[in-house]
Amino acid sequence: MDARIYEGYIAILRHELVPALGCTEPIAIAFAAARCREVLGRFPERIDAKLSGNIIKNVKSVIVPNSGGQRGMAAAAILGALGGDANLQFEVLQSVTQADIERTRELAETDLCKIELAEGKDNLYIHIDMAAGEDSASVTVEYEHTNVTEIVKNGEVLFKAEAGARSNDAAVDKSLLNVRDILAFANELKLDDVRPVLERQILLNTAISEEGLRGDYGASVGKVLMHMTGDHIAGRAAARAAAGSDARMNGCSMPVVINSGSGNQGMTITLPICEFADDWGKGEDVKLRALALGNLISVHIKRHIGNLSAFCGAVSAGCGAACGIAYMDGASYDEICMTITNMLLNVGGIVCDGAKSSCAAKIASAVEAGVLSYHMAREGKCFAEGEGLAGADIEETIDNIGRMGKVGMQSTDVEILNIMIGK
Repeated sequence: MDARIYEGYIAILRHELVPALGCTEPIAIAFAAARCREVLGRFPERIDAKLSGNIIKNVKSVIVPNSGGQRGMAAAAILGALGGDANLQFEVLQSVTQADIERTRELAETDLCKIELAEGKDNLYIHIDMAAGEDSASVTVEYEHTNVTEIVKNGEVLFKAEAGARSNDAAVDKSLLNVRDILAFANELKLDDVRPVLERQILLNTAISEEGLRGDYGASVGKVLMHMTGDHIAGRAAARAAAGSDARMNGCSMPVVINSGSGNQGMTITLPICEFADDWGKGEDVKLRALALGNLISVHIKRHIGNLSAFCGAVSAGCGAACGIAYMDGASYDEICMTITNMLLNVGGIVCDGAKSSCAAKIASAVEAGVLSYHMAREGKCFAEGEGLAGADIEETIDNIGRMGKVGMQSTDVEILNIMIGK
């Protein structure tokens, strides 16, 4: 395949598949606050956080990682400012101490940190203002969870990203993605180019799934599903993915490897592919190729929608998992395209109402829908062009779903937020 596309896909995998400690939206707030405190040079006397609706939605109900069970935007910002290390990016809160956690609990009850909805901004927008004495600082994060677009100290702009810079990695060009080239890439991939990245994804995401099945986290969707359907491969695949989310949404501090800025999406891709690979006796190389394909399919679908929206990311991730499973079963390009179409036209309307325990159930539904979608494709069954959002080819279908998720669901997103904040 074309060398530019090959190297571009390698860059995308390396950029996307990074470890994160807990839910990535509170992590993003903590990262911005830690960076702002670093610029300010001392702990602030005042913190003002202006956040997009999707950030508020995804932080409101989830436990801030490594916080001792605390929830909410103020807790994330204060803990990041107290003990966060911005150089660790998605693992910014790995450095906090028990004293930081207890101090955060105390300060969150004061008026130190004020939260404000930032309207008219990108779905992923965080602006942190801090002041101490006569000094002030601000940091803005946009588009991606650790993508700093502006740093200001005492009124002087220290850094400002170029207009339209939507990624903290200029080498990443997601416009290169298409299903045909993704399949060719999976076949031609020199595994050593991404082996460490994919093996880390398997290791970390498997570990938190096992913890979710052992422990008693949230609604225990994974455990319930394992008890119901554990003797069936599709049930186990869905249960393992859900169990990772059970743990992650409910305070487990173990890291996961993300996809499209989301740990839930990273686990939804990884764990079903691994479960099917092990059940079918597939070798490690086949599993890694399937993971590469599944991750890229998910990124391809999600890039049309954006990292945060009212469109549940478990759908695009479940679609990636289904394609990875299909790949291991020897599916053709046409069968993979049919799998994607069947999946998106089935569960493409699941809404995102924030990060919380029920994400695990949505993940289970997405994985199960993905397995059904592939079995339909294997028997030559596919929803036809013109039926709903099905386009003339797979790329048009993905475009249609992206338009629905990014543009069509904007008003849905606003109403979900209004309901959640009692407006």
